[in-house]
Amino acid sequence: MTSPTHAQLRLSLVQAAAALDPVANRDALARLSAEHAGDTDLVVFPEAFARDFGEAGSDVGPYAEPVGGPFGTALAAAAAAQDTTIVAGMFERGPDPERPYNTVLVRGAAAASYRKVHLYDSFGYRESDRLTAGPLEPVVVDVRGWRVGLMTCYDLRFPELARALVDGGAELIVVPAAWVAGPRKVHHWRTLLSARAIENTVYVAAVGQPAPRYCGHSLVLDPFGEVVVEAGPGAPEQPEVLRTVIERTVLEEARRVNPSLLNRRLR
Repeated sequence: MTSPTHAQLRLSLVQAAAALDPVANRDALARLSAEHAGDTDLVVFPEAFARDFGEAGSDVGPYAEPVGGPFGTALAAAAAAQDTTIVAGMFERGPDPERPYNTVLVRGAAAASYRKVHLYDSFGYRESDRLTAGPLEPVVVDVRGWRVGLMTCYDLRFPELARALVDGGAELIVVPAAWVAGPRKVHHWRTLLSARAIENTVYVAAVGQPAPRYCGHSLVLDPFGEVVVEAGPGAPEQPEVLRTVIERTVLEEARRVNPSLLNRRLR
């Protein structure tokens, strides 16, 4: 029988811009967590929050850190101070000092890291010139009795990863992103997030950096694909925070009404 403490999960999504100064970003992480993480089980910041990508094609190697470096330490401290779990993106030092990993860190009641699998070699960008792809293993962690899968930005365009996360038990998929703005990009973002929720009967919580460089539009979708809460495009000078509660009864109803995971025919 499901424990009452596992019936709901309280979420905060922090749609905030990362600066080029890592110290400023650590300060923003601490401040925004103190302001918005109280009475929340899971707080999600965007991709590359430890330090923004900079101009397209910029060398991010000098800003890479080990997961236990200054940003990881600040993340753990913020999670401990607010008694919650926090997710945020960083560049992680790897074997090739010129091509670090694009990593999402989880610290707090759960601790994990996920190295972005699909690098953004699309729409005129070449992320693989500056970053190293992570291993193919899906990462799913337990947060207050909920199974939470991790993916990052461009990973969203590859349904295989979301399905692997759900096969690994994910009930909620979190997607930190810096979804670059441009024609049709908000439409792609919202459509793909909806598809991942519907086809996997899973909650999706996606957090992007704001306009004008990125698309913003952070949102939570339920396992029927309905939008629970959504931000606008936002602006760098004004973080936007979405708070909501996801319900296990909705997850169970979606999987009963639409048992597509059970109806799969695999070769």
